[in-house]
Amino acid sequence: MKKNHLDDACTTILVGKNASLDGSTMIARNDDTFLPVSPHNFVLNPAVKGEKNRTVKSWLNKFEAPIPENGYSWPAVPNVDYKSEGYYDESGINGVNVAMSATESTYGNERALSCDPLVKDGMDEDVIVRMVLPFVDSAIDAVKRTGDLIKEYGSPAGNSVLFSDKDDVWYMEIVTGHHWVAQRIPDDSYAVAANRVSIQQVDFNDPKQFMWSDGIQEFVEKNHLNTDKTGWNFRHIFGTDNVKDRHYNTPRVWFGQRYFNPEIEQDPEDGELPFIMKTDHKISVEDIEYVLGSHYNETKFDPFSPDSANDDKYRYRPIGLNRTQNSHVLQIRNDVPEEVAAIMWLCVGFPSFSPYIPFYTNMNDTAKSYQDTSMTFEFNNSYWMYKGLSALVESHYKHFVEDDTDYLTELNEKFRASIIETDKLSKEHSGAELTQFLTDRNQKLVAETEDKTKKLYGELFTKAINMSKLTFNMDKNL
Repeated sequence: MKKNHLDDACTTILVGKNASLDGSTMIARNDDTFLPVSPHNFVLNPAVKGEKNRTVKSWLNKFEAPIPENGYSWPAVPNVDYKSEGYYDESGINGVNVAMSATESTYGNERALSCDPLVKDGMDEDVIVRMVLPFVDSAIDAVKRTGDLIKEYGSPAGNSVLFSDKDDVWYMEIVTGHHWVAQRIPDDSYAVAANRVSIQQVDFNDPKQFMWSDGIQEFVEKNHLNTDKTGWNFRHIFGTDNVKDRHYNTPRVWFGQRYFNPEIEQDPEDGELPFIMKTDHKISVEDIEYVLGSHYNETKFDPFSPDSANDDKYRYRPIGLNRTQNSHVLQIRNDVPEEVAAIMWLCVGFPSFSPYIPFYTNMNDTAKSYQDTSMTFEFNNSYWMYKGLSALVESHYKHFVEDDTDYLTELNEKFRASIIETDKLSKEHSGAELTQFLTDRNQKLVAETEDKTKKLYGELFTKAINMSKLTFNMDKNL
C-alpha cells in the first residue's frame, strides 16, 4: 500500500505448497490506496546484462542506490504518474520464477520506534521491488537481499513483504528503521495478514523457518521491549493492539480464517488471532480470489446486507474495496515444467466484481490495453474498463450481482481450460519460441475476456435503462 496516500491498507494471503489444491506455492495481496482512482500500468521489464553504473532513485524521498549490472526480467504494476506518486511496482515474478509482492503496511509500536526510529530517506515500498526482485534466485535470497538493504539504508516505514518460489513461501515484517523478522509459511499451512504485525513466537534456534535482522535479540533486551514473562513474541514486542486494529485490521484476518476454517469460532476483534493456520481442505486460486474480493459476505457486517443495521454494516473495514488498484495471486506450480510454472493472476478492477486474468510470466510483453493507461477514463484501457464494470455492478448491486457472479464463474472456467490447453500445447515449443507462444496466448485470453466484458456491459446498461424511475405506463398507440 502507498504510504504517501494512506496509513493503512492492503490484505495478504500466503499458501504453502502442500496446503494448495495442486501443489503450487501462492502469495497474494490487494494493493489499496487512499483514493478510489489511481491509474496503473501492467508492464514487463526486460532482462538486463552487463549494464554498468545503474541506480534506482525514489521520486518520493532522497533514496538512491546502485543495482547490479545483470538482472532478470520481471513484470510489474506501477503507477502511471510515477513522478508524482512513486513507482510502486507492487508485484511480479522474475525470470527464474521467484515471486515478490510489496508491501503490506505494518506498524511498529512507539516503544520500539523510539529506540530505532524510521529512516526518512531509506528504502521504502515505492522502490523495494525494483531493488530486489530482478536480482534474486530464490525466496530465501530475496529475504536476505531485502534484509541487507534495510541494514544499509534503513526503512522510512513499516513494511511487510511476500516472497515465494516453487518450494518456499516467506513473510517478512520490517517494523522499525532497521529491524525485521521473516517467517517461512510451513508447506501444510496458510496465513492471512492485514496491516498489523502478524508473526508471533520466534524460534531463534530454527533458521530454516525464521530469519531476522542482526542484533535484534540484543536490541530487545537492552531496551526492555519484551512485555511477556516468557517467550519471544514478535507481535507483542513490536506490534500494536489498539482500537484501530480492532476495527480496521483484525476483522479482515478473522473473515479470511472464517472462510478457510469455518469450524473455528473466533472473535473478529481478537488481537491474538493466530498467524499460521491449517485447514482440512486444499486451497485453490478461486478461494484466494473470493477472500480478496470479500466484504464480510453472508454476515451482519456486510455493507450490502439488506437486513443489518448500519452500526453492524459499517463496523469493520472489508477486504475488497473500491480503492483496490490491483489484486494479484502469484502462483508457482510444481506439476509442470519450470518454463510454464509461473502464473500471475491479475485483477485491476474491484476484486469483488472483476476477473483475475492468468498471465504466464514467461512472456516478452504485456497486452497493449494494460500499457499507457490514461490518467482519465478511457474505455479501451483495461484499468478503466474493469474499474467501470465494478462501479456499474455496485451501483445496482441487488439487480446486477448475479449477472456479475455468472460472468466471473464462466471466466474462471475459461481461464482454467485455457491453462490446461496452453500447458499441453507448450510442449511443442522451447526457448524464445516458447516465450513468444506464451505471450500470444496471454494476449489472446486478454482479448477474449475484454469481448466478454463488453458484452456484459451492454447487458447491464440495457437493464439499467429499463430500471429507470423516469417512466410512465401509457397506451402504446399514443
